[in-house]
Amino acid sequence: MNSEIENTNGISGSPGDATIIVDQLGVIQSINEKAAHLLLIQKENYNGQMLDTIIPDLNITELEQGTIVQHFAQNQDGKRIPLYLRKNNFHLHGVDYTLLIIHKSNNHSMAGMEPRKIVNELLDMKYALDESTIVAVTDQTGKIKYVNDKFCEISKYSEEELIGKDHRIINSGYHSKEFMRDLWRTIANGKVWHGEIKNQAKDGTYYWVDTTIVPFLNEQGKPYQYLAIRKEITEHKRVVDELKKSLEELVDLKFALDESSIVAITDVRGRITYVNDQFVQISKYSRDELIGNTHALINSGYHPKAFFKELWKTIGNGKVWKGEIKNKAKDGTYYWVDTTIVPFLNDDGKPYQYLAIRFEITKRKRVEEELQHTMTRIIHVQEEERKRLSRELHDGIGQNLYSHLITINRLSTEIEDHPLVEQMLEEATELIQEVRDFSWELRPSVLDDLGLIPAIRSFLNRFSESYGIDVYFDSSLKQRLDSNKEITIYRIIQEALTNVRKYAEIDQASVTIRETEDSIRVLIEDKGKGFELVNLSTGVGLTSMEERARSVDGELSVKSKPSIGTTVIFEIAK
Repeated sequence: MNSEIENTNGISGSPGDATIIVDQLGVIQSINEKAAHLLLIQKENYNGQMLDTIIPDLNITELEQGTIVQHFAQNQDGKRIPLYLRKNNFHLHGVDYTLLIIHKSNNHSMAGMEPRKIVNELLDMKYALDESTIVAVTDQTGKIKYVNDKFCEISKYSEEELIGKDHRIINSGYHSKEFMRDLWRTIANGKVWHGEIKNQAKDGTYYWVDTTIVPFLNEQGKPYQYLAIRKEITEHKRVVDELKKSLEELVDLKFALDESSIVAITDVRGRITYVNDQFVQISKYSRDELIGNTHALINSGYHPKAFFKELWKTIGNGKVWKGEIKNKAKDGTYYWVDTTIVPFLNDDGKPYQYLAIRFEITKRKRVEEELQHTMTRIIHVQEEERKRLSRELHDGIGQNLYSHLITINRLSTEIEDHPLVEQMLEEATELIQEVRDFSWELRPSVLDDLGLIPAIRSFLNRFSESYGIDVYFDSSLKQRLDSNKEITIYRIIQEALTNVRKYAEIDQASVTIRETEDSIRVLIEDKGKGFELVNLSTGVGLTSMEERARSVDGELSVKSKPSIGTTVIFEIAK
């Protein structure tokens, strides 16, 4: 029978518990090895003995099931061993048994110590508690019997103001009646209550305390007083509340972002880990098709490799990248997005993921392309009209004036030393030169006949003679370009040097043309007055250069500093 009962030891206790099983009469039926070791006994000597031979003065019939009590065991050597006991009942083959789960008590001061030593140990424990925590003791009705200095300090009430009162004196009104009712129901049933409470100090300020209330039970298992141990957590609660508020704000921001923008998150390798509904909608790919893929899935092929290389270099260095990207949807349609990519950095300052926020700008780009096409057409028409007028001036009016000059020369040989004839000769010569200059300004014929480099050299010679500014020219260009690109480069050089003449206040400048494998780069530089770029107003000259650059898909930039000079840079694909 005993071996069968021993197999039931795990019914109400853990497999590692020390246990004793007794029957209805208090006769020991089983003691496991752990209990025998704890009690320093041979278990065979006690099986079949009465329980009080080893645990005297314990009335197990009055001990409530599940309640933990402190008691003493006494072995055959007369050694008293402080214990914690917990009772559980079980039924086996029609017989009722009691399972006692025992743990050794750490309160050795209660086992064979002198009363003075016990008091001293308790006083030390109280001192440690008072120094570290907020302590109060109340009677069974909740009236305060004891408070320590920390309680007075945080509540800002004196001890006299607190003793005899209940905790309603510091009630903040924050917690519901149900909260307080549950607290009292728990401790009145002899159970420990733990939770966080918001209190109000005497001066009206609020503070939070992490609270544990322990009921002290009488012999009948009923509370006769309560010990409340509190730890102030006001700052902790403030931080938690702020974090909660921040989290709520982040959730709201995410909602707003998802509603207004195309959002994607990728890992450090560019693999997509999150997309919102708008990304799915515009790309026409499902979420499952996008997650785990890279953005190569929607690459339109419009941008060169150098474009994406620069993008990855920027974000890989932990910097934000902004730009416009043309993508391709699953159905083959194209769309443009104004994109901002933000790297998220780890503790070492290295990106661990990237957040891409996009806004669709397909309609805007279409309008811009139409405007650029229109502007390009206008510039082309202007240049054709300039070319026509230049030819008419040179071949028409210019030739007629030259014929008149010949006639006047013949007349001067027949009428010698007539002042009117001399005047007509001078005026005709000046008119011919002005028509030639005007024709050249409109469209130098050398540009169409011989190409860009001869046209630039001719312009620079005339420019230097007219304005006294020496211009150094260097070019590595070995071939002729498309006529639109040649006239664009020529006009940008022409306009930039006009600005040098007007504003730089110098007598030297330089023009450099460099040819690379993929592009043509033009630099017009001076070491003159310069200016602050923030104060740069978009004048007619700059606007004209920018429009011409855009008309051939080129890029124009201006760099300048006061007293340092100005550089105009124009770059165009070959």
